Amino acid sequence: MTPASSPRAELRRALRERRQQFALSADHAAAEAALAGHLTQVITQLEPQCLGLYASIRSEFNAVVALAADPFCDQLPWALPFCRREPREMDYRQWDRHATMVPDECGIASAAGPVVVPDVVLVPCVGYAAGSYRLGYGGGYFDRFLARHPHVTTVGVARSFTELGPDQFSAQPHDIPLTLIVTERGVAA
Repeated sequence: MTPASSPRAELRRALRERRQQFALSADHAAAEAALAGHLTQVITQLEPQCLGLYASIRSEFNAVVALAADPFCDQLPWALPFCRREPREMDYRQWDRHATMVPDECGIASAAGPVVVPDVVLVPCVGYAAGSYRLGYGGGYFDRFLARHPHVTTVGVARSFTELGPDQFSAQPHDIPLTLIVTERGVAA
């Protein structure tokens, strides 16, 4: 079985398709507002010294826009991930929000600032499962970053309909659980 046809790859495809359909639905705006409210509460409680965000792609929740609207979150130092293809790794670069975003080696918007290690990192989830495990895009960038920085508090950002049951997802040895996951319904149990 090739990686492109693996059960996880198929699950990713189906969840991304469902997320895209949801983005076009009448319920989308209310769910985005609820997720923004819950995420803002969590970030405010965590009081990070530096917040690692992500540039949203493929109908992901846009945390940059949501948190910029909150006075507390907007005052925090921010950083964006920068992914390299060889060696396959990710670090964070400081972003002052006035500088133009630049693409990383994977073509995702990032920052050109100095390398930093945020104490709190938002992690986009294609799906999530019990134990705060995340199904991502399959590149392993976040897992490798978290293995190098186990002290970082990780906040998964997901939609409640992407929760996976034990019959759909079982953690693999390289999967690193997140600290918590936030959806439009609040902090996932």
